[in-house]
Amino acid sequence: MNEPVRDIGADAWEARIDEFWRTVDLDDRHGAVERMKLIVAERAPDDPDARFEMGGAYDSCGYEEEAAAEYAAARAHCLRGARLAQLNIQQGSTLRNIGLVDEAVTMLRATEPDPSIGDARAVFLALALRDAGEPDEALRVAIEALIPHLPRYRRSATAYARALTEPDK
Repeated sequence: MNEPVRDIGADAWEARIDEFWRTVDLDDRHGAVERMKLIVAERAPDDPDARFEMGGAYDSCGYEEEAAAEYAAARAHCLRGARLAQLNIQQGSTLRNIGLVDEAVTMLRATEPDPSIGDARAVFLALALRDAGEPDEALRVAIEALIPHLPRYRRSATAYARALTEPDK
């Protein structure tokens, strides 16, 4: 039986990305961004994974506008898999941070579940909803994310969460 061919170059690049995130000093914002630029330069300019990782470095260092551009490029170049789920969280958060709250809410509401993000969607959606002037909806989203983790009181928590945005039910 033929085994699938592995891209050793891609594996090595992923290892460098993992190493970057394990060891990066985000207090050295310039150094962190420059280090990521070197890693990203190993890939094609239209590589969605590289654009996503560059966006993450900018984002983590507080360069929100640059992050937004990289995230948009990653999406435009058809980022897939777990990184797409992570992109939705990270880009949604960045949009919120640069004042595009409605866009953030829309993106985060549309984010599909993925094991790589766990309940992060609910956290960032709740923050965006709060900033959008919907604090009751924000609290409902946060409570509903916690309900599956409660050993007791699930029915009560569900009813209270629902009552925040559906008071007549």
